[in-house]
Amino acid sequence: MRDGEDSYRISIALAGFRPDDIDIVAQQNSLIVSANRNVDEAEGTYLHRGIATRSFERRFQLADFIEAGNATFENGLLTIELRHVLPEAMKPRRIQIGGHAANDRIEGPGDRARDAA
Repeated sequence: MRDGEDSYRISIALAGFRPDDIDIVAQQNSLIVSANRNVDEAEGTYLHRGIATRSFERRFQLADFIEAGNATFENGLLTIELRHVLPEAMKPRRIQIGGHAANDRIEGPGDRARDAA
């Protein structure tokens, strides 16, 4: 989801997981979100369990110059903030034109011979 000109957000529903179960890794141009819930078999036998308990991994391919920022986990919803950060060397810059005085001019080869005479 796009939040602004240079910010984005990824939201993933992770009902049944705790923040300690979730692992977020950002490297190069990828973001990996994985979760591993330790299910205690001593809890008993269920006829039906409505919340998934299996582990998962989700990979996101990020564009160049996208950096992962803060991550929050509220009410079973994981939100990861992303920003587009352009390196200073790649940003466009304005080049000023140097001012020349009215009597400044470019000298040609014939000008030197004329001035010497």
